[in-house]
Amino acid sequence: MTKPRFSNDINIKNRQAGYEYELLDRYVAGMVLRGTEIKSIREGKVNLQDGYCYTSHGELFVKGITITPYAQGTHYNHEAGRERKLLLKRSEIKKLEGKMEEKGLTVVPTRLFINDRGLAKIEIAVGRGKKLHDKRDTMRERDAKRELDRLKLK
Repeated sequence: MTKPRFSNDINIKNRQAGYEYELLDRYVAGMVLRGTEIKSIREGKVNLQDGYCYTSHGELFVKGITITPYAQGTHYNHEAGRERKLLLKRSEIKKLEGKMEEKGLTVVPTRLFINDRGLAKIEIAVGRGKKLHDKRDTMRERDAKRELDRLKLK
């Protein structure tokens, strides 16, 4: 039995965000997609590593996310690195605008998934940049947890 090319159980994570930022608040937003973008997402061809969010005229956008162009697409194929509008309630956008104006806070995408209705959703989080010693602490905790798990299995 071959694996189907398109999948509804997509869950793409940005593990680098948890390492680079201390994540404070999380929101789930819809995305405005064009043409063949959803087919590329269903194939799992998305990179969230360099993504960040910003506001413009009361709307929230995500930039730096790469959705690889669909292989079977024609000349109507989408642009890989374009900015995409996020769909949130106005009150949530206002709250995020206030957080973004604070020094040291940014909004980064942490996860892209397809919900039970088949719609692409993106989880974004307000993050505060970690210092070098905080990153070392995170690595130390992760190594200790891994060692404990290894001992439990024996």
